[in-house]
Amino acid sequence: MRLRSVGSRCRSSAARSAVLRTVLRFNAEGPEGLIDRKAPGARPKLDAAQRQALAERVERGPIPAVDGVVRWRLKDLAQWVFEEFGITLDEDTLGRYLKALGFRKISARPRHAGQNELAMEAFKKTSPPSWRRSAPGSRPAPR
Repeated sequence: MRLRSVGSRCRSSAARSAVLRTVLRFNAEGPEGLIDRKAPGARPKLDAAQRQALAERVERGPIPAVDGVVRWRLKDLAQWVFEEFGITLDEDTLGRYLKALGFRKISARPRHAGQNELAMEAFKKTSPPSWRRSAPGSRPAPR
């Protein structure tokens, strides 16, 4: 189909420009130029240097007297990013950045307040195993 006949059918300038871009890509690259490519997407809010500074900050950990926290939360790190770089980040976005940097959320396993460690150790040592090997004479002979 020629560009002139296609362009005359298009009513809006947006449709005309889309057709023009398609024809130009086809002329430049052939049929492979018509295959949809992955869209570039939005630019990252943090550049490489800022992501490196964030990784170092997380790796170093908070200083309770200076940072006012004993462990990092996403909320605290988002506040630090805003104070340091002037960039507002959602906690979900910051979590994705940290995951991409190789960090994982680690939380302590909860323990009951009334848990008695001595009683647990005594239970472990005195409890018989849940299975025992049968005595040699108690099994039927194979056929």
